[in-house]
Amino acid sequence: MTDVENERKSSEFIQSLDRGLAVIRAFSDERDLLSLADVAKITHLSRASVRRALLTLETLGYVGSRQNRFYLRPRVLDLGYAFLSSSTSIDITQDHLRRLSGRIGESVSACEYDDGDVVYVARAAAETIMPMRLGIGRRLPAFCTSTGRVLLSEFTPSQLDAYFATYAREKLSPATITDEHVLRDAIAEVREQGWSLNNQEVDLGARSIAAPVVGTDGRFVNAVNISVSTSRVSVDQLLEEYLPQLLAATSKISADIALLNRRKSYE
Repeated sequence: MTDVENERKSSEFIQSLDRGLAVIRAFSDERDLLSLADVAKITHLSRASVRRALLTLETLGYVGSRQNRFYLRPRVLDLGYAFLSSSTSIDITQDHLRRLSGRIGESVSACEYDDGDVVYVARAAAETIMPMRLGIGRRLPAFCTSTGRVLLSEFTPSQLDAYFATYAREKLSPATITDEHVLRDAIAEVREQGWSLNNQEVDLGARSIAAPVVGTDGRFVNAVNISVSTSRVSVDQLLEEYLPQLLAATSKISADIALLNRRKSYE
């Protein structure tokens, strides 16, 4: 039984809150207008439970409706803003991302691991044409992303076993690697070299390179990547020109976070 399953059996677990959050997560940029039946199918909840959750969220201003379809309202942003505004490490990371993006003229992002995915928590987008547009809060599978493999490289053997046993691996592009043995070898290589290269596994025409930001306890705070177009930047150029700048940036971010934590400890 997983930790999540144990928590859900706890007497203090609020099932209605769990269902309400599941309903919010059913919406995305590709599913921005959903019927009650759509939400029930996506969340695997009963229509009655979904109806109660949607009406409650609508009353609270998090959901709107028109012609029997529901959509998220701007108040939902308050939930994400509370996290972003309370995280000083993200503020520090964002500042360095802007500088790095300005120097190299490419988009730079920071991601954290969450429930099998990586979540974009900071980003500095360059004025370039890329196959995929990514914003803060966007989720992608960890197994096939450069940042995801960096974060997975920190997992213990038992944690990695649980990851592969729990999360599905679907192809996002023809180049996506889904074979568990190949992925384990790739993650082991990332663990040894300290960075990860992704070549069109998320989207054809895009490649990226990522490295970790390390906290004072030695654990990864997040992973930062540089995304480029395959038509403009070769793999060799990515490794020779961009990787050193990425490693320098993540080192500075790690140092600044450590300095901030030391200052806090003196207060």
